[in-house]
Amino acid sequence: MSTMPTVIPAQPAQRDSTPPAAPAPLQQRSRRLVRRYGPAVGCYAVLKLVGFAVFMRLVDYSGYYLTKSPRLGGGAHPWDVPASFDGWWYQLIAQFGYDPQLVPITNSPWYTFQENSAAFFPLYPGLMRLVSEITGLGLYGAGMLVAVVASLLAAAGVFAVAERLGGVRAGVIAAGLWAVMPGSGAEWAVYSDSTFVALAAWSCYAVITGRWITAGVLALTAGLSRPTAVTLIAAVGLAALVALFRHRDRVERPLIAMTLAPLGLLGYVGWVGWRMGDWGGYFKLQRGAWLHFFDGGQFTFATMRSIMLGRNDYVFAAPVPDLLAALIILALPILIVLLVRLRPPAVLMVHTLATVAILVCNQQIFSNVSRFLLPAFPLLIPLAIALSRLSRPALVTVLGTCALASGWFAGFAIFELGAP
Repeated sequence: MSTMPTVIPAQPAQRDSTPPAAPAPLQQRSRRLVRRYGPAVGCYAVLKLVGFAVFMRLVDYSGYYLTKSPRLGGGAHPWDVPASFDGWWYQLIAQFGYDPQLVPITNSPWYTFQENSAAFFPLYPGLMRLVSEITGLGLYGAGMLVAVVASLLAAAGVFAVAERLGGVRAGVIAAGLWAVMPGSGAEWAVYSDSTFVALAAWSCYAVITGRWITAGVLALTAGLSRPTAVTLIAAVGLAALVALFRHRDRVERPLIAMTLAPLGLLGYVGWVGWRMGDWGGYFKLQRGAWLHFFDGGQFTFATMRSIMLGRNDYVFAAPVPDLLAALIILALPILIVLLVRLRPPAVLMVHTLATVAILVCNQQIFSNVSRFLLPAFPLLIPLAIALSRLSRPALVTVLGTCALASGWFAGFAIFELGAP
Protein backbone atom coordinates (compact mmCIF):
# COMPACT_ATOMS: atom_id res chain seq x y z
CA MET A 1 0.00 0.00 0.00
CA SER A 2 1.48 3.29 -1.17
CA THR A 3 1.30 6.41 0.86
CA MET A 4 0.42 9.79 -0.63
CA PRO A 5 3.03 12.50 -0.10
CA THR A 6 2.08 15.10 2.37
CA VAL A 7 1.47 18.46 0.72
CA ILE A 8 2.29 21.45 2.85
CA PRO A 9 0.25 24.46 1.75
CA ALA A 10 2.23 27.53 0.81
CA GLN A 11 2.21 30.21 3.40
CA PRO A 12 0.85 33.55 2.21
CA ALA A 13 3.41 36.26 1.90
CA GLN A 14 3.67 38.47 4.92
CA ARG A 15 2.26 41.93 4.28
CA ASP A 16 3.88 44.95 5.76
CA SER A 17 1.33 46.29 8.20
CA THR A 18 3.28 49.48 8.69
CA PRO A 19 1.14 52.38 7.43
CA PRO A 20 2.70 54.56 4.75
CA ALA A 21 4.54 57.54 6.05
CA ALA A 22 2.38 60.64 6.27
CA PRO A 23 3.43 63.54 4.07
CA ALA A 24 5.52 66.14 5.78
CA PRO A 25 3.58 69.18 7.06
CA LEU A 26 5.26 71.37 4.46
CA GLN A 27 4.17 69.01 1.66
CA GLN A 28 0.63 68.94 2.96
CA ARG A 29 0.50 72.70 3.14
CA SER A 30 1.94 73.05 -0.36
CA ARG A 31 -0.65 70.67 -1.77
CA ARG A 32 -3.47 72.55 -0.08
CA LEU A 33 -2.19 75.85 -1.45
CA VAL A 34 -1.93 74.42 -4.97
CA ARG A 35 -5.44 72.94 -4.81
CA ARG A 36 -6.88 76.18 -3.47
CA TYR A 37 -5.07 78.79 -5.55
CA GLY A 38 -3.80 76.79 -8.52
CA PRO A 39 -6.89 77.23 -10.76
CA ALA A 40 -7.03 81.00 -10.20
CA VAL A 41 -3.30 81.57 -10.65
CA GLY A 42 -3.28 79.27 -13.68
CA CYS A 43 -6.22 81.10 -15.25
CA TYR A 44 -4.50 84.41 -14.67
CA ALA A 45 -1.16 83.21 -16.04
CA VAL A 46 -2.63 81.76 -19.25
CA LEU A 47 -4.70 84.86 -20.03
CA LYS A 48 -1.82 87.16 -19.18
CA LEU A 49 0.60 85.19 -21.32
CA VAL A 50 -1.75 85.43 -24.31
CA GLY A 51 -2.18 89.19 -23.91
CA PHE A 52 1.53 89.76 -23.33
CA ALA A 53 2.43 87.76 -26.44
CA VAL A 54 0.03 89.86 -28.54
CA PHE A 55 1.46 93.05 -27.03
CA MET A 56 5.05 92.14 -27.82
CA ARG A 57 4.09 91.03 -31.33
CA LEU A 58 2.39 94.36 -31.99
CA VAL A 59 5.46 96.20 -30.71
CA ASP A 60 7.61 94.17 -33.08
CA TYR A 61 5.31 94.86 -36.03
CA SER A 62 5.14 98.59 -35.37
CA GLY A 63 8.82 99.36 -35.00
CA TYR A 64 7.87 102.53 -33.05
CA TYR A 65 10.32 101.71 -30.30
CA LEU A 66 13.21 102.34 -32.68
CA THR A 67 12.26 106.03 -32.95
CA LYS A 68 12.22 106.69 -29.20
CA SER A 69 14.89 107.32 -26.59
CA PRO A 70 15.73 104.44 -24.20
CA ARG A 71 13.76 106.20 -21.48
CA LEU A 72 10.59 106.21 -23.62
CA GLY A 73 10.86 102.65 -24.88
CA GLY A 74 13.44 103.00 -27.61
CA GLY A 75 16.24 100.56 -28.22
CA ALA A 76 17.47 97.80 -30.46
CA HIS A 77 14.82 95.25 -29.45
CA PRO A 78 11.07 95.20 -28.66
CA TRP A 79 11.92 93.88 -25.20
CA ASP A 80 13.20 97.35 -24.32
CA VAL A 81 9.59 98.60 -24.27
CA PRO A 82 8.40 96.93 -21.01
CA ALA A 83 11.29 98.65 -19.23
CA SER A 84 10.41 102.13 -20.51
CA PHE A 85 8.92 105.17 -18.75
CA ASP A 86 8.73 104.34 -15.01
CA GLY A 87 10.84 101.23 -15.63
CA TRP A 88 13.74 103.44 -16.68
CA TRP A 89 13.57 105.29 -13.35
CA TYR A 90 13.29 102.11 -11.30
CA GLN A 91 16.42 100.70 -12.90
CA LEU A 92 18.30 103.92 -12.10
CA ILE A 93 17.18 103.73 -8.46
CA ALA A 94 18.11 100.05 -8.18
CA GLN A 95 21.56 100.80 -9.55
CA PHE A 96 22.44 104.16 -8.00
CA GLY A 97 19.98 104.75 -5.15
CA TYR A 98 18.40 108.13 -4.35
CA ASP A 99 19.58 111.72 -4.25
CA PRO A 100 16.44 113.65 -3.19
CA GLN A 101 16.59 117.34 -4.07
CA LEU A 102 14.50 120.19 -5.43
CA VAL A 103 16.28 121.73 -8.41
CA PRO A 104 14.38 124.78 -9.74
CA ILE A 105 13.62 125.22 -13.46
CA THR A 106 13.04 128.72 -14.80
CA ASN A 107 12.50 128.22 -18.55
CA SER A 108 9.53 125.82 -18.55
CA PRO A 109 5.87 126.87 -18.92
CA TRP A 110 4.66 123.94 -16.79
CA TYR A 111 7.44 122.62 -14.57
CA THR A 112 9.04 124.43 -11.64
CA PHE A 113 11.43 121.65 -10.53
CA GLN A 114 13.65 119.15 -12.28
CA GLU A 115 12.47 115.52 -12.28
CA ASN A 116 13.96 113.43 -9.50
CA SER A 117 13.88 109.71 -8.72
CA ALA A 118 12.65 110.42 -5.19
CA ALA A 119 9.12 110.48 -6.63
CA PHE A 120 9.33 106.67 -6.92
CA PHE A 121 8.96 104.64 -3.73
CA PRO A 122 11.74 102.23 -2.68
CA LEU A 123 10.17 98.77 -2.24
CA TYR A 124 10.13 97.66 -5.86
CA PRO A 125 13.62 98.91 -6.86
CA GLY A 126 14.93 97.44 -3.60
CA LEU A 127 13.48 94.04 -4.55
CA MET A 128 14.96 94.43 -8.03
CA ARG A 129 18.41 95.01 -6.57
CA LEU A 130 18.06 92.10 -4.13
CA VAL A 131 16.88 89.63 -6.78
CA SER A 132 19.62 90.78 -9.14
CA GLU A 133 22.28 90.17 -6.48
CA ILE A 134 20.88 86.73 -5.62
CA THR A 135 20.18 85.40 -9.11
CA GLY A 136 22.85 87.16 -11.17
CA LEU A 137 20.19 88.59 -13.47
CA GLY A 138 20.55 92.13 -14.71
CA LEU A 139 18.28 94.78 -13.25
CA TYR A 140 15.89 94.50 -16.19
CA GLY A 141 15.53 90.72 -15.79
CA ALA A 142 15.26 91.02 -12.02
CA GLY A 143 12.59 93.70 -12.36
CA MET A 144 10.54 91.53 -14.73
CA LEU A 145 10.91 88.51 -12.44
CA VAL A 146 9.72 90.47 -9.41
CA ALA A 147 6.78 91.88 -11.36
CA VAL A 148 5.67 88.50 -12.71
CA VAL A 149 5.94 86.71 -9.35
CA ALA A 150 4.15 89.59 -7.63
CA SER A 151 1.39 89.45 -10.25
CA LEU A 152 0.81 85.75 -9.49
CA LEU A 153 0.59 86.55 -5.78
CA ALA A 154 -1.79 89.40 -6.60
CA ALA A 155 -3.98 87.07 -8.68
CA ALA A 156 -4.15 84.67 -5.72
CA GLY A 157 -5.13 87.58 -3.47
CA VAL A 158 -7.83 88.75 -5.87
CA PHE A 159 -9.19 85.20 -5.91
CA ALA A 160 -9.15 84.95 -2.11
CA VAL A 161 -11.14 88.17 -1.72
CA ALA A 162 -13.58 87.48 -4.57
CA GLU A 163 -14.24 83.94 -3.32
CA ARG A 164 -15.57 85.37 -0.07
CA LEU A 165 -18.24 87.29 -1.95
CA GLY A 166 -19.07 85.10 -4.93
CA GLY A 167 -17.70 81.60 -4.47
CA VAL A 168 -14.80 79.67 -5.97
CA ARG A 169 -15.80 79.97 -9.64
CA ALA A 170 -16.32 83.71 -9.38
CA GLY A 171 -12.97 84.01 -7.60
CA VAL A 172 -11.15 82.24 -10.42
CA ILE A 173 -12.87 84.45 -13.00
CA ALA A 174 -12.02 87.60 -11.02
CA ALA A 175 -8.34 86.64 -11.14
CA GLY A 176 -8.71 86.14 -14.90
CA LEU A 177 -10.40 89.51 -15.34
CA TRP A 178 -7.56 91.20 -13.47
CA ALA A 179 -5.22 89.75 -16.12
CA VAL A 180 -7.08 91.47 -18.96
CA MET A 181 -8.40 94.71 -17.44
CA PRO A 182 -7.44 97.91 -19.30
CA GLY A 183 -4.38 98.77 -17.19
CA SER A 184 -3.02 95.24 -16.98
CA GLY A 185 -0.14 95.93 -19.34
CA ALA A 186 1.82 97.25 -16.35
CA GLU A 187 1.51 93.92 -14.53
CA TRP A 188 4.26 92.29 -16.59
CA ALA A 189 6.63 95.21 -16.99
CA VAL A 190 9.36 96.89 -14.93
CA TYR A 191 6.68 98.57 -12.84
CA SER A 192 5.65 98.46 -9.18
CA ASP A 193 1.92 97.96 -9.81
CA SER A 194 1.81 94.18 -9.35
CA THR A 195 3.78 94.41 -6.12
CA PHE A 196 1.40 97.01 -4.72
CA VAL A 197 -1.78 95.15 -5.73
CA ALA A 198 -0.46 91.92 -4.19
CA LEU A 199 0.07 93.71 -0.88
CA ALA A 200 -3.28 95.50 -1.11
CA ALA A 201 -5.30 92.37 -1.94
CA TRP A 202 -3.77 90.29 0.83
CA SER A 203 -4.06 93.14 3.33
CA CYS A 204 -7.79 93.40 2.56
CA TYR A 205 -8.13 89.64 2.90
CA ALA A 206 -6.32 89.73 6.23
CA VAL A 207 -8.80 92.33 7.50
CA ILE A 208 -11.78 90.30 6.25
CA THR A 209 -10.50 87.19 8.06
CA GLY A 210 -9.60 89.06 11.26
CA ARG A 211 -5.80 88.85 10.93
CA TRP A 212 -5.25 92.41 12.04
CA ILE A 213 -1.52 92.43 12.65
CA THR A 214 -0.89 90.81 9.26
CA ALA A 215 -3.09 93.45 7.66
CA GLY A 216 -1.16 96.23 9.39
CA VAL A 217 2.23 94.84 8.33
CA LEU A 218 1.11 94.42 4.72
CA ALA A 219 -0.32 97.95 4.63
CA LEU A 220 2.95 99.26 6.10
CA THR A 221 4.89 97.47 3.36
CA ALA A 222 2.49 98.75 0.69
CA GLY A 223 3.28 102.25 1.94
CA LEU A 224 6.86 101.67 0.77
CA SER A 225 5.60 100.76 -2.70
CA ARG A 226 3.33 103.54 -3.93
CA PRO A 227 1.90 106.82 -2.55
CA THR A 228 -1.60 105.55 -3.35
CA ALA A 229 -1.16 103.22 -0.38
CA VAL A 230 -3.04 105.97 1.45
CA THR A 231 -6.24 104.28 0.21
CA LEU A 232 -5.25 101.00 1.84
CA ILE A 233 -4.17 102.73 5.04
CA ALA A 234 -7.55 104.47 5.26
CA ALA A 235 -9.37 101.20 4.57
CA VAL A 236 -7.49 99.25 7.24
CA GLY A 237 -7.89 102.09 9.73
CA LEU A 238 -11.63 102.47 9.21
CA ALA A 239 -12.20 98.71 9.32
CA ALA A 240 -10.27 98.59 12.60
CA LEU A 241 -12.43 101.37 14.04
CA VAL A 242 -15.59 99.50 13.01
CA ALA A 243 -14.27 96.33 14.66
CA LEU A 244 -13.51 98.25 17.86
CA PHE A 245 -16.94 99.88 17.87
CA ARG A 246 -18.70 96.55 17.39
CA HIS A 247 -16.41 94.69 19.84
CA ARG A 248 -15.67 92.01 17.25
CA ASP A 249 -12.01 91.48 18.14
CA ARG A 250 -9.64 92.01 21.00
CA VAL A 251 -8.90 95.70 21.34
CA GLU A 252 -5.13 95.56 20.95
CA ARG A 253 -5.03 93.85 17.55
CA PRO A 254 -7.05 96.42 15.56
CA LEU A 255 -5.16 99.18 17.37
CA ILE A 256 -1.83 97.65 16.38
CA ALA A 257 -3.01 97.41 12.75
CA MET A 258 -4.06 101.08 12.79
CA THR A 259 -0.68 102.07 14.19
CA LEU A 260 1.40 99.99 11.79
CA ALA A 261 -0.48 100.75 8.56
CA PRO A 262 0.74 104.33 7.90
CA LEU A 263 4.36 103.90 9.04
CA GLY A 264 5.82 102.91 5.67
CA LEU A 265 4.27 105.80 3.75
CA LEU A 266 5.01 108.36 6.43
CA GLY A 267 8.53 107.03 6.86
CA TYR A 268 9.48 107.39 3.21
CA VAL A 269 7.81 110.78 2.67
CA GLY A 270 9.41 112.03 5.89
CA TRP A 271 12.84 110.75 4.82
CA VAL A 272 12.57 112.50 1.44
CA GLY A 273 11.52 115.73 3.16
CA TRP A 274 14.42 115.47 5.58
CA ARG A 275 16.93 114.90 2.79
CA MET A 276 15.53 117.84 0.82
CA GLY A 277 15.50 120.11 3.84
CA ASP A 278 11.78 120.67 3.26
CA TRP A 279 9.21 118.53 5.04
CA GLY A 280 6.76 119.08 2.18
CA GLY A 281 9.45 118.30 -0.38
CA TYR A 282 7.90 115.11 -1.72
CA PHE A 283 4.64 116.85 -2.59
CA LYS A 284 6.44 119.85 -4.08
CA LEU A 285 8.43 117.44 -6.25
CA GLN A 286 5.30 115.64 -7.41
CA ARG A 287 3.61 118.91 -8.31
CA GLY A 288 6.53 120.86 -9.73
CA ALA A 289 8.41 118.07 -11.55
CA TRP A 290 5.70 115.57 -12.47
CA LEU A 291 2.51 117.71 -12.53
CA HIS A 292 0.79 115.28 -10.16
CA PHE A 293 -1.31 117.04 -7.53
CA PHE A 294 -4.80 117.22 -6.01
CA ASP A 295 -7.09 119.63 -7.82
CA GLY A 296 -10.54 118.41 -6.83
CA GLY A 297 -11.23 116.90 -10.26
CA GLN A 298 -10.70 120.02 -12.41
CA PHE A 299 -8.17 118.35 -14.68
CA THR A 300 -10.32 115.24 -15.13
CA PHE A 301 -13.38 117.33 -15.99
CA ALA A 302 -11.48 119.54 -18.45
CA THR A 303 -9.83 116.56 -20.10
CA MET A 304 -13.11 114.66 -20.44
CA ARG A 305 -14.67 117.74 -22.02
CA SER A 306 -11.80 118.10 -24.51
CA ILE A 307 -11.95 114.41 -25.47
CA MET A 308 -15.71 114.53 -26.02
CA LEU A 309 -15.26 117.60 -28.23
CA GLY A 310 -12.49 115.89 -30.19
CA ARG A 311 -9.74 118.22 -28.99
CA ASN A 312 -6.19 117.57 -27.80
CA ASP A 313 -5.69 120.88 -25.97
CA TYR A 314 -4.64 119.46 -22.61
CA VAL A 315 -1.31 118.47 -21.11
CA PHE A 316 0.01 114.94 -21.83
CA ALA A 317 -2.55 114.37 -24.62
CA ALA A 318 -2.48 110.86 -26.15
CA PRO A 319 -5.66 110.44 -28.23
CA VAL A 320 -6.14 106.64 -28.32
CA PRO A 321 -5.30 105.79 -24.68
CA ASP A 322 -7.13 108.91 -23.50
CA LEU A 323 -10.32 107.86 -25.30
CA LEU A 324 -10.10 104.49 -23.56
CA ALA A 325 -9.51 106.28 -20.25
CA ALA A 326 -12.58 108.47 -20.83
CA LEU A 327 -14.74 105.39 -21.44
CA ILE A 328 -13.40 103.87 -18.22
CA ILE A 329 -14.29 107.01 -16.27
CA LEU A 330 -17.84 106.84 -17.66
CA ALA A 331 -18.10 103.17 -16.64
CA LEU A 332 -16.98 103.75 -13.04
CA PRO A 333 -20.41 104.76 -11.61
CA ILE A 334 -21.93 101.57 -13.04
CA LEU A 335 -19.21 99.36 -11.57
CA ILE A 336 -19.46 101.07 -8.19
CA VAL A 337 -23.24 100.59 -8.02
CA LEU A 338 -22.86 96.90 -8.86
CA LEU A 339 -20.22 96.52 -6.14
CA VAL A 340 -22.35 98.31 -3.54
CA ARG A 341 -25.22 95.92 -4.27
CA LEU A 342 -23.02 93.05 -3.07
CA ARG A 343 -22.61 94.76 0.33
CA PRO A 344 -18.88 94.03 0.53
CA PRO A 345 -16.87 94.41 3.75
CA ALA A 346 -16.02 97.98 4.66
CA VAL A 347 -12.32 97.50 3.92
CA LEU A 348 -13.06 96.71 0.26
CA MET A 349 -15.52 99.54 -0.15
CA VAL A 350 -13.27 102.17 1.40
CA HIS A 351 -10.20 101.01 -0.52
CA THR A 352 -12.09 101.01 -3.83
CA LEU A 353 -13.88 104.34 -3.39
CA ALA A 354 -10.71 106.04 -2.16
CA THR A 355 -8.78 104.70 -5.17
CA VAL A 356 -11.43 106.07 -7.54
CA ALA A 357 -11.54 109.41 -5.69
CA ILE A 358 -7.77 109.89 -5.90
CA LEU A 359 -7.87 108.98 -9.57
CA VAL A 360 -10.62 111.46 -10.43
CA CYS A 361 -9.50 114.31 -8.15
CA ASN A 362 -5.83 114.44 -9.11
CA GLN A 363 -4.03 115.87 -12.11
CA GLN A 364 -1.82 113.27 -13.78
CA ILE A 365 -1.19 111.74 -17.19
CA PHE A 366 -4.76 110.97 -18.23
CA SER A 367 -3.83 107.81 -20.11
CA ASN A 368 -2.70 106.44 -16.74
CA VAL A 369 -6.34 106.11 -15.63
CA SER A 370 -6.50 102.44 -16.58
CA ARG A 371 -3.26 101.62 -14.75
CA PHE A 372 -4.17 103.55 -11.62
CA LEU A 373 -7.37 101.48 -11.37
CA LEU A 374 -5.49 98.19 -11.06
CA PRO A 375 -5.70 98.34 -7.23
CA ALA A 376 -9.49 98.77 -7.48
CA PHE A 377 -9.86 95.04 -8.17
CA PRO A 378 -13.11 94.73 -6.12
CA LEU A 379 -14.86 96.44 -9.05
CA LEU A 380 -14.27 93.19 -10.98
CA ILE A 381 -16.15 91.01 -8.50
CA PRO A 382 -19.72 91.78 -9.71
CA LEU A 383 -18.61 91.08 -13.29
CA ALA A 384 -16.98 87.84 -12.19
CA ILE A 385 -20.15 86.72 -10.42
CA ALA A 386 -22.21 87.46 -13.54
CA LEU A 387 -19.76 85.60 -15.79
CA SER A 388 -19.71 82.62 -13.43
CA ARG A 389 -23.20 81.73 -14.68
CA LEU A 390 -21.90 81.09 -18.20
CA SER A 391 -21.10 77.64 -19.49
CA ARG A 392 -17.44 76.72 -19.75
CA PRO A 393 -17.21 77.09 -23.57
CA ALA A 394 -18.90 80.50 -23.40
CA LEU A 395 -16.63 81.59 -20.57
CA VAL A 396 -13.50 80.47 -22.42
CA THR A 397 -14.66 82.44 -25.47
CA VAL A 398 -15.26 85.62 -23.45
CA LEU A 399 -12.04 85.53 -21.46
CA GLY A 400 -9.96 84.34 -24.42
CA THR A 401 -11.21 87.20 -26.59
CA CYS A 402 -10.49 89.68 -23.80
CA ALA A 403 -6.97 88.25 -23.46
CA LEU A 404 -6.27 88.73 -27.17
CA ALA A 405 -7.70 92.25 -27.13
CA SER A 406 -5.80 93.20 -23.98
CA GLY A 407 -2.55 92.86 -25.90
CA TRP A 408 -3.61 95.99 -27.75
CA PHE A 409 -5.63 98.09 -25.29
CA ALA A 410 -3.74 97.13 -22.12
CA GLY A 411 -0.29 96.89 -23.64
CA PHE A 412 0.39 98.45 -27.02
CA ALA A 413 -2.08 101.37 -26.71
CA ILE A 414 -0.49 102.40 -23.42
CA PHE A 415 3.22 101.78 -23.90
CA GLU A 416 3.51 102.72 -27.58
CA LEU A 417 0.57 105.02 -28.32
CA GLY A 418 0.47 106.73 -24.93
CA ALA A 419 2.53 107.16 -21.79
CA PRO A 420 1.97 104.76 -18.90
